[in-house]
Amino acid sequence: MSIRHGLLALLERGPRYGSQLRTEFESRTGSTWPLNVGQVYTTLARLERDGLVAPGGEDAAGHTLYAITGSGRAELYQWYERPVDRTNPPRDELSIKLAMAVGAPGVDIRAVIQAQRHATIKAMQDYTRLKAQALAAIESGKTRERDDVAWLLVLEQLIFQTEAEARWLDHSEARLVRLSLPADRRAEPEPPQAAETISDAVPDAVTAPRRRSFRAPRS
Repeated sequence: MSIRHGLLALLERGPRYGSQLRTEFESRTGSTWPLNVGQVYTTLARLERDGLVAPGGEDAAGHTLYAITGSGRAELYQWYERPVDRTNPPRDELSIKLAMAVGAPGVDIRAVIQAQRHATIKAMQDYTRLKAQALAAIESGKTRERDDVAWLLVLEQLIFQTEAEARWLDHSEARLVRLSLPADRRAEPEPPQAAETISDAVPDAVTAPRRRSFRAPRS
C-alpha cells in the first residue's frame, strides 16, 4: 500500500494535519491498513522534503496543517494513471511456507493446507459479512457514502483475494496428491478442482449479497 500517495490523495481535498490524515485514511480503507501518527508524520516529512507538500498554516486549535503542492498533485495523478507494477510481487508468507514444507521431515503439508483453508474460508465469511454491512450503510444514506463506497471496494478486493487463495490451496493439494502417485498413474486426468464448491462452505446468508453485487452493477 502506498501510504505516500494515499496521503497526497487526502490532501488534494484540502489542508489536513497529521492525526486527521490518519483518521481519514483509516476511515476510507476500513482500518485494513492501520497507521500510527508516527508513520503519518514521517511520510509527511518526506513529502515536504520532495516538494510534494508544504506547511499550510495552522487551524483554530493550533494544529500544523499540510497542503499539497503543484508537484504533489502532478505526482498523485501520475500514480492514478500508472498501473501497479507486478514485476516484483511482494513476498507472500503462505507461498513461502508451502514451498518450504514440501519434503520437510516431520511436516504433513496436507495438514498445513487444511489448516490454512479453514482460516481462509473464515476470513472470506468475515469479509462478506462486512460487505453486507457496508452495502446497508450506503443504502440507508445515514453515513458518509464516499468512505463507505471506498471501504466496499477494499472489501470486495479482499473477498476476491481470499477466494483465489482458497482455489490455489485446493489446486496445491490436488497437485501434491497427484505427484505422490506412482509414475504410471500420473498420466490420468487430474480430478476436478474442489475449489468449484468453495461457496458451499460459506452460508447462503453470507454469500447471497456477494453474488448479487458481483453479477450485476447496481443502478
